[in-house]
Amino acid sequence: MDFKIDPRTLVSNATQPTGDKKTKDLESLRQSCREFETIYVMEMYKAMRKTVPEGGLFEKNVTTEISTEMLDMETAKNTTRGKGLGIAEAMYRQMADLIEKKK
Repeated sequence: MDFKIDPRTLVSNATQPTGDKKTKDLESLRQSCREFETIYVMEMYKAMRKTVPEGGLFEKNVTTEISTEMLDMETAKNTTRGKGLGIAEAMYRQMADLIEKKK
């Protein structure tokens, strides 16, 4: 069995802000950029974990795979909290101009 956790369901805690359409769009863009950064970091952790040789104290089964993915997700959330790595902010600055210029 191959159980996978969908990171979008764990990351998204966004509420819809009040205000005009541009403000909502900019806030939605900021939230999407932050979620992207979190998912990107989580995938990076998963790739790094694959380089670690198997073996050790616990045998690998479905339970350990799920708990490891959950641990990676929470670690990614904590890594990107606050300013994060800067990926989300760079993406936001690049795409915010498109929303600002929209009629």
